[in-house]
Amino acid sequence: MKRRLLWTAGILGSSFLGGLVGNQLLDGHRTAYAGPAGPLSPLPVAQTGLESSQELALTRLDEVVRKVGPSVVTVDALKPPANPNTRAKPVEESGSGMIVRLAGQRGCYVLTNNHVVGGARPGEITVTLADGRILMPDKAWFDPESDIAVLKLPEDNLPALELADSDRVRIGQWVLAFGSPFGLHQSVTHGIISARDRGQISLGPTIRIKEFLQTDAPINPGNSGGPLVDLAGNVVGINTAIATNNGSNSGISFSIPANLVKRVAKELLEKGSVSRGYLGLQLAPTLEPLTALRLGLTSVRGAMVEGVHPEGPAGVGGLQQGDVILRLDATDVRDENHLINLVSALPVNQKVRVNIWRARQTKALDITIGDWTTSVAAKR
Repeated sequence: MKRRLLWTAGILGSSFLGGLVGNQLLDGHRTAYAGPAGPLSPLPVAQTGLESSQELALTRLDEVVRKVGPSVVTVDALKPPANPNTRAKPVEESGSGMIVRLAGQRGCYVLTNNHVVGGARPGEITVTLADGRILMPDKAWFDPESDIAVLKLPEDNLPALELADSDRVRIGQWVLAFGSPFGLHQSVTHGIISARDRGQISLGPTIRIKEFLQTDAPINPGNSGGPLVDLAGNVVGINTAIATNNGSNSGISFSIPANLVKRVAKELLEKGSVSRGYLGLQLAPTLEPLTALRLGLTSVRGAMVEGVHPEGPAGVGGLQQGDVILRLDATDVRDENHLINLVSALPVNQKVRVNIWRARQTKALDITIGDWTTSVAAKR
């Protein structure tokens, strides 16, 4: 059976609607149909100011759907079993994607989630276009840590979307989510941006880089990898996960911001992999208010150190268990996930000034950033 993919997210340090299903892929959903709908009634001609605004909004949504729809694709992959030493059969996975052109690169590419296609060879991946044509990518790149995958298509003359500057996305602005929920191709929903920089969610051990856009646009299994777009029809994110206690949308959805996608895609295509900085720390998932007050802090800001690898950059630089990291160079640290993202984006061997809270006073340490890839290889 083909699985329609979307991660379900566990919220760290809290409960949500009676408890979340964490670290699972959704599958096996069925859709009940009520029968064919009757003809749509024509919209009345707007007269008042409010009605005119509503009519303009409907017109804009229609324009966005017409612009974006031809670039939205369905992605299917035949992936090897999680444990290759067993007799388990390969798994059919299904999600969504979008056709884009990437800066400095020729041709057309598909952006999707790593959890949709990761581990599959290009010959085991199919991309179904909006017009029904089926293509196989020439090449595929995967980044499990950010859950981003890039597929190179064999055709150049395809409708492509633009990646927006997601740093300019505002809470409250309207967005549309496209994809193939439950296998229903070319579906579109709408909502608003509910929050930015969401990282305190659990998506399994492989996904470390999390700075999601949160939206209430309904997203369901099969939407994984589809675009989240603004009212100009530009991509602000890749739809990736939902918070849920029943396997379906509960009004809290998460999308990878477009600027992170640009950075990851650029490194994948130029280097074949993504280089990430490393400190060698174990961080507390949250800094609780009572803990902050006990330490003498006046706000819940920063990342608390639970453990230090003695031979890692942090250990060599003098960081200790119990320290709270408040600032990295000129950037104030919001929480542990923010620190992970900041460090990961830094070049290897760069020296940084780390301001910490220790024994009820601030202290500055100079630390040289290590190489995450090298550290992971050394642990195997």
